[in-house]
Amino acid sequence: MPTLDVLNRPLREQFDVFLDEHRRVLDSCLEGLTEEQARRSLVPSRTTLLGLVKHATFVEKVWFDEAVTCRSRAEIGIPDTPDESFVLDEEDTIASVRQAYRETCEASREAASNLELDDLVRGNRRGPLPLRWVYLHMLRELAQHGGHADILREQILSA
Repeated sequence: MPTLDVLNRPLREQFDVFLDEHRRVLDSCLEGLTEEQARRSLVPSRTTLLGLVKHATFVEKVWFDEAVTCRSRAEIGIPDTPDESFVLDEEDTIASVRQAYRETCEASREAASNLELDDLVRGNRRGPLPLRWVYLHMLRELAQHGGHADILREQILSA
């Protein structure tokens, strides 16, 4: 968890610290699990722990690749819809999904590194949005999925 010294940093750095903390929470939800546990379905939707991290990779690419670079989802190689991003393929493993997520998060940091919070990103389907909106949306998205992951992991480990 970020320490209180983060409050003395510029706002952009505060956003980066909190975003990275939420990224770490999702990445770590798979630690120590078997492949079966990571894929275990405990809810009627496609949500699994492995699927959550795969979805988070999609979300990062939507907001820091598609929105920033204006490349299409087809060019990026991601699904058209968020629901499809939870679908696990045979080759998806804990190691491969975590690696893809980490690489995507690093690419997200790089894509945003030269932007200011009030700079507009123009590649999202909603139209131009300030980077500040993207950061707030990402914080909400990752916090929500981090909570989902925490509950699923608790259920899996207590079984």
